[in-house]
Amino acid sequence: MKKILFLVLLLTLSVATVSAQGWFRQPTPNDTLKSTRVLPDGKVLFQIYAPQASQVAVTGDLPWDKPVQFVKADNGVWKGLCEGLGEGCFRYSFLVDGVRVQDPKAPLSAEQASILTVGEGYIKDVPHGAVAQRWYWSETLGQMRRMHVWTPAGFEQSREKLPVLYLIHGGGDNDASWPGVGAAGWILDNLLAEGKMVPMIVVMPNGTIETPDMMGEVPLFGQDMVRSIIPFIEANYPVKADQAHRAMAGLSMGGMETIETAFKHPELFSHVWVLSSSFAPGKQKEYVAEIQLNKIAPALNKNFKALYFTQGGPADIAYKNCQEALGYLKEAGIQYIYLENAQAGHSWTTWRADLQTLVPTLFK
Repeated sequence: MKKILFLVLLLTLSVATVSAQGWFRQPTPNDTLKSTRVLPDGKVLFQIYAPQASQVAVTGDLPWDKPVQFVKADNGVWKGLCEGLGEGCFRYSFLVDGVRVQDPKAPLSAEQASILTVGEGYIKDVPHGAVAQRWYWSETLGQMRRMHVWTPAGFEQSREKLPVLYLIHGGGDNDASWPGVGAAGWILDNLLAEGKMVPMIVVMPNGTIETPDMMGEVPLFGQDMVRSIIPFIEANYPVKADQAHRAMAGLSMGGMETIETAFKHPELFSHVWVLSSSFAPGKQKEYVAEIQLNKIAPALNKNFKALYFTQGGPADIAYKNCQEALGYLKEAGIQYIYLENAQAGHSWTTWRADLQTLVPTLFK
């Protein structure tokens, strides 16, 4: 079987990194821009941030007799109003100075990223598990949401109840990122075939939530995990539904969502990984005070069998924030393990290495 390695193109990584760690640069209107808005009168407003463009249009399954006219605002956002669309699902693309551009702000835009194949990789001739798309109703958000779920080879014929790892992507990505560029399914297949991990179910939810404030999604996701995601998995899969057999991990923005969920509900998890992340950047002191870190420290030490903080070395853009966070952990007397598993900065190379290293430590 052909062996491949998935790596995001340099440009794609740059964009994802900026989205994932927006606090290290000046914000732009693009950070909170909603590219399509269905207005009360049925008209649709299209928007795209293209400050250097001289012409913008939209094409696709749209009324041909009423072309959308775009106007550029002073902040670099182009706006166009579409009439007569009706109800249903419609394909569309932007044309920016004559170049067809997939909507970079669409909910599934992370799945449109170009992937470069180089050399040997993770797909090997071993028994492979299944990665399924599952939809659930979010009580917190009042909408249907998607997640990906990996189950090990042979799961369909087994009646054994399994432990669960909840694995969260970073900002600018979605639930398809870990099983896609993160190669999670293939990494897990290989570890299981090599006898290096305990059979488990790995749940990869969508940590991206549209909010006016980029950090506003963190508490919402934490609530969704507790109110909807965990209950959905435990109602639909044969899992060991107790604290000892639940783990949670997240990278970058997902690391903050992991802290939000696990630190506020330590009774739910036995293993917690915070990958290339920290408490709220720029507001860590305030966040530590908000969650009363010193007060909850005994509960964290009691419940967490292992708490990992990892980095991709000093080149990781979350490195300084993480070091600051570790200072607060030490001050509160919280036990943790620090790991620089790969000197690959803030990248999927680091996080794939983290997954390979840390999964074998779970539930033993």
